Amino acid sequence: MIPAIRSRMTKNLAQELGFDRCGIAAAQPVARQGYLRTWLDAGRAGSMQYLHRYFDQRVDPQVLLPGAQSVIVTALLYHAAPPHDDRQSENSRVDTEDPRGRVAMYAWGDDYHKVIKKKLFALVDRLRAEVDEPFDAKVCVDTAPILEREFAAAAGVGWIGKNTLVLDEVLGSYFFLGLVVTTLSLAPDEPATDHCGTCRACLDACPTDAFPAAYEMDATRCISYLTIEHRGDIPESLQSKMGDWVFGCDICQQVCPYNRKAPTTQEPRFAVREPGPTPRLHDLLKWTDEQYKDGLRGSAIKRATIDMLRRNARIALANATPGGV
Repeated sequence: MIPAIRSRMTKNLAQELGFDRCGIAAAQPVARQGYLRTWLDAGRAGSMQYLHRYFDQRVDPQVLLPGAQSVIVTALLYHAAPPHDDRQSENSRVDTEDPRGRVAMYAWGDDYHKVIKKKLFALVDRLRAEVDEPFDAKVCVDTAPILEREFAAAAGVGWIGKNTLVLDEVLGSYFFLGLVVTTLSLAPDEPATDHCGTCRACLDACPTDAFPAAYEMDATRCISYLTIEHRGDIPESLQSKMGDWVFGCDICQQVCPYNRKAPTTQEPRFAVREPGPTPRLHDLLKWTDEQYKDGLRGSAIKRATIDMLRRNARIALANATPGGV
């Protein structure tokens, strides 16, 4: 079976498994590895020390999987409308009687790691059943040391936008990436073309000025990093700019023109679940360890510890109410 036929078959199988997009990139070192090294050396990763490890694997899939020839890149939408009761106006979110925080959309449903991994392993199994030769494959969903966005751009799934997220003219940016690095020879797709143009919406909307320049993000100022990754105290100079976000942030996506008409997810496991898009801040502050474990079982929000969620809730409450906590 020639590589082009294998590629078409791979994309068809990915579509049957529910993926919204699939592209193929050659398993070659990324072109911007120098940028990554400079970004890390400048301290832009903050306390995410894990990003400094396995540098060679991150930039070269052949180090991650010896003999690798191709990288299969999939996209799965998580874009969802909030339930009616949670479609809070700006005024209702800051209601002093019942102040609420906000959760980034990607964490409204079940943990995407499990959802996507299950689909990718199924994709590999179906490929093994269809392809007439043995091959090795490594499934990568977020936690593996590989630069997903670079390979998504190389595979034509989308371009890396000015907010450093992968964008597509049709899908927008509310989607997860999943990769399969494989020794299977597949025909690569053309790289994606940048369509950001002169737009600065994402750069100008960021309340913490996390973008020192277009296509460059300083994680130490990003609300998503501060609420999800950063384990210590948050600088006071940033706290008042974090608004009511208690887990992640969607501001740079909310203002992106390509998300205005983006389709919604068809994945039932991404349906809104507790604690929902706008959890009550006083409830978060009063959570016990057991409530944290039970309430967030199977949720990506467990990336943040209970102490971090309480910290975030206190900051959001101070921002939402005249007298603070």
